[in-house]
Amino acid sequence: MEYNLADLFESVVDVVPDREALVYLDHPGTGAERRLTYAELDAAANRIGHHLLDSGVRPGEHLGLHLYNGVEYLQTVLGCLKARIVPVNVNYRYVEEELVHLYRDADLVALVFDAEFTDRVAAALPRVQKVRHLVRVGAGGSLGVPFARAEAAGSPERGFPDRSGDDQFIIYTGGTTGMPKGVMWRQEDLFFSGLGGGAPTGEPVKKPQELAERVAAGGSGITFFPTPPLMHGTSTLTAFIGFDFGQRVVLHRKFVPEEVLRTIEKERVTSMSVVGDAMLRPLIDALAGPLKGTDCSSLFSVSSSGAIMSETVRRQFLALVPHVMLLNNFGSSESGFNGTATDDSGPERGFRIRVNPRTRVVDPATHETVAVGEVGRIAQCGHVPLGYYNDPAKTAETFFEKDGERWVLLGDMATVDEEGVVTVLGRGSQCINTGGEKVYPEEVEQALKSHPDVYDALVAGVPDAKWGNHVAAVVQVREGARRPTLADIQTHCRDRLAGYKIPRQLVITDSIRRSPSGKADYRWARDVAVAADG
Repeated sequence: MEYNLADLFESVVDVVPDREALVYLDHPGTGAERRLTYAELDAAANRIGHHLLDSGVRPGEHLGLHLYNGVEYLQTVLGCLKARIVPVNVNYRYVEEELVHLYRDADLVALVFDAEFTDRVAAALPRVQKVRHLVRVGAGGSLGVPFARAEAAGSPERGFPDRSGDDQFIIYTGGTTGMPKGVMWRQEDLFFSGLGGGAPTGEPVKKPQELAERVAAGGSGITFFPTPPLMHGTSTLTAFIGFDFGQRVVLHRKFVPEEVLRTIEKERVTSMSVVGDAMLRPLIDALAGPLKGTDCSSLFSVSSSGAIMSETVRRQFLALVPHVMLLNNFGSSESGFNGTATDDSGPERGFRIRVNPRTRVVDPATHETVAVGEVGRIAQCGHVPLGYYNDPAKTAETFFEKDGERWVLLGDMATVDEEGVVTVLGRGSQCINTGGEKVYPEEVEQALKSHPDVYDALVAGVPDAKWGNHVAAVVQVREGARRPTLADIQTHCRDRLAGYKIPRQLVITDSIRRSPSGKADYRWARDVAVAADG
C-alpha cells in the first residue's frame, strides 16, 4: 500500500464500512436527499471506474468533470483514482471558447457532464479531437451515456490493478486573469500538502496503513460541509479530508444561504468551509433575518480558502454564532495548505499568517530567503506539484530546485517578521503602481468592507496620466443602505490606510462579479473602473 488516494480511501472503507460517508441534498428545501455509507460509496465508485475502463479509457488518460456538486462528482473522482484515470476539474461557468481551451489543454479523452451544460459541451466538442467518451448526469438531451446506465454497467467489486503514489491528480486553476492552468500533483504529494497527511491539525501519518488504524481507533461525530463548488479544488480536498478521518461529508448542489443554515441545524454540521465574505455575508444576512434562531450549536469551525473573511464580516458572524472558530486559511492549487491567519489580522496590521515549516518568503530572482521586513514572494518546498500540464515555460517560472528539494514560487508578495509571521501583501500580478508606490488590492478591500454601507468591494488600478495608475474602488452597497460618495469612502479609509492607498475613484455597481467559489474577478473590476473613468 502506498500514499495513493484510492488505496487510502479503501483502507478507511474496510474499517468503517457501515458508517455514513456522504449526505447529498439534491434540491435543498424539497426533502430530496441521498445517503451513502462508506461501503455504498466504495461500490458506486467501483462501478463508474470499471465502466470507464470497459469503455476504453486507459490508465493515465484524463477525464473532465463538468458538473455541479453531487454524489456523481465525488463518485467519479474516486472511480477515476481507483482506475488510475486522472480526474480534471472543469469550471462550469466557462463558455464555449474557454471550454475548448481547457478540453484541449488538458488532453481530455472523456467527460462526465451535467445535462444542464449539454448545449455548451456540444458546441465545444467539434473543435476538440481527443474526447471520445461522454457520460451525462441528469435528465435532458441525448448526448453521451446516461450516468445511471454507465453506473449499472460497471462491476461493484474492486479488482483494479495496483496503484502508486506517483499516480496523478490535476487541478485546473485561474481563469479570472488569464487562461486556466493545470497543476499536476503526485497523489502522495497532494495527500501531505493538500490533505494534511491525514491529520491537518495534528501529526501526519508516518505510513499509509496508519490512516485506517487511526480511523478504527477513533469515533464518528464530525460532519464536514464544503459549501463552495467541488470544481473549486479546495472543496474536493475538504471532502477527502472528511473521508480520511472516516467521517461524514454533506453536500448541496448549489450554495443557497438559507438552505445551508437549515442543513447545519438538521445534520448537526461540525465544520463548514466557505470562500471569504462572498459566502459568509449572505449567511449573516439570513441568520440575522429570515433564519433567525437557527440552531448552529453543533458548528465548531468555519474555514475560508481562496478569499479572506474580512475582520468586519467575522465580527458580524461571531455576534450571531459566538462559539464558532473562524479560520482564514492560506493556500493555493500550487501549494496546498500554507498556514492560518493570526487573530490580529485586519486592516491595521494586514493579513498575517502563521505558516507551516515548509513555507518561506524568498527573493523571486535568487530564491534566497529575504531578511525581516523585506518584500519577497511566498514559496514552499517538499511535497509540491510536478508543474503545469502542457506548459513548460510557466513551469520553469514557478517551480525550481534548491538544496536537493523541489520548490514552488507562488504569486503572493509578502514580508516576514522576527517571529516568523508572514504578512501577505497580495498577488504581484494585481499590485497597483501609483506614483511609484505599490498598493495591494486586498489591503484596500479590507478597509472598504469595514464601511457600514459597503456590502462587497474589489479594487483595481486604472491608467492615470499623472500617477501612472490610480486606485479605483468598485463597490456593492448593502441593501437598504445609503449610497456613499467618494468623499465618504476616502474619509473612512484615511484612518486605516496610507494616503497613496486611498481610492481616487469610486464605482457603485449592483453586484460584484466573483467565481462560483467566491474568488475575485479582478479583470472584470478593472474593466468596470476603466469604463467608468472614461
